[in-house]
Amino acid sequence: MTDTPDQPAAQRAARTDDFTATTTTPSRSADDGRGDLAPADRAMDDAQVIEVVAETAQVRVERRETGGVRVQLVTEAEETLIPATTRRETVEVTRHPVNRVVDAAPEPRTEGDVTILSVVEEQPVVTTRLVVTEEIRIRRVAQTSDDAVAVTLRRQRAVISRLDDPDAT
Repeated sequence: MTDTPDQPAAQRAARTDDFTATTTTPSRSADDGRGDLAPADRAMDDAQVIEVVAETAQVRVERRETGGVRVQLVTEAEETLIPATTRRETVEVTRHPVNRVVDAAPEPRTEGDVTILSVVEEQPVVTTRLVVTEEIRIRRVAQTSDDAVAVTLRRQRAVISRLDDPDAT
């Protein structure tokens, strides 16, 4: 870099976007940097003077804002049919006439997958007696079927746009 009239030789600076480098040249004192020499040595030294110049550099990083971004999360919902095995139970009720005389009301009972409930009534006679008039048989019937169940699936995606972009909204 060359010296300019408004830039002293002791302070020269080179500037870039991300760092600053400063070069420093030591200044010379009034006795030309030879103040520690004796007068006899100065006479010998006047014949040939070699200046030794050392430069140092300082580098620093400056953070600066170059723009910004906007991040938007967009959730999309989609109706999808997913195969699933469903189970449905129904009951079949049948009535069977019995007309059997009993001493006490029978308790409900189970035979395999059938539950039996006895229906009783009192009939007037010289004495009362219990007569089973019918039995109600309840059988469980399980059915499985492959159905398509409608569910809503959601998915998110990120939309990123620069703030200094004129097309960004």
